[in-house]
Amino acid sequence: MTELLQQAIAQIQKLPPDQQDAIAARFLAELQDEQKWEASLAATTDDEWEQMAAMVRQEIAAGETVPLDEVFPTQK
Repeated sequence: MTELLQQAIAQIQKLPPDQQDAIAARFLAELQDEQKWEASLAATTDDEWEQMAAMVRQEIAAGETVPLDEVFPTQK
């Protein structure tokens, strides 16, 4: 177990049981979601990746995208 995870667990242990359970439920849901994404990405074939890339290139060429800098402007 990493030091950071140990610190987080130590802080969580100080909370009332209902709050500990709420955090644990969110954590487990996040882990399950991550596992689903990993399985989905691992199952994606090279042809499917190529199809997705072609769709993205088509959307970019058609002007249907927004630059990330406009979505997430950098703070200066």
